[in-house]
Amino acid sequence: MATPVRASNGPFAVQVEAGKDYWWCACGLSTHQPFCDGSHRAQGVFTPVKYSATRDTTVWFCGCKSTANAPLCDGSHKRET
Repeated sequence: MATPVRASNGPFAVQVEAGKDYWWCACGLSTHQPFCDGSHRAQGVFTPVKYSATRDTTVWFCGCKSTANAPLCDGSHKRET
């Protein structure tokens, strides 16, 4: 698997907590989107991306797995067919 699986046609809105780390699924195979559940291990190509929250807020994690700003959404899902 050279390209990630598109997990969603839009981003995932998540309430994050200051000081907490989140591991974003980069492969798209996780059943706990947008977060990693270890599914990438079977493919051996992708690794999860760490996001460290600096404040309590809503973060938009990429669901299409095409963002250039991983793990956050950059609107790439709007440009794809």
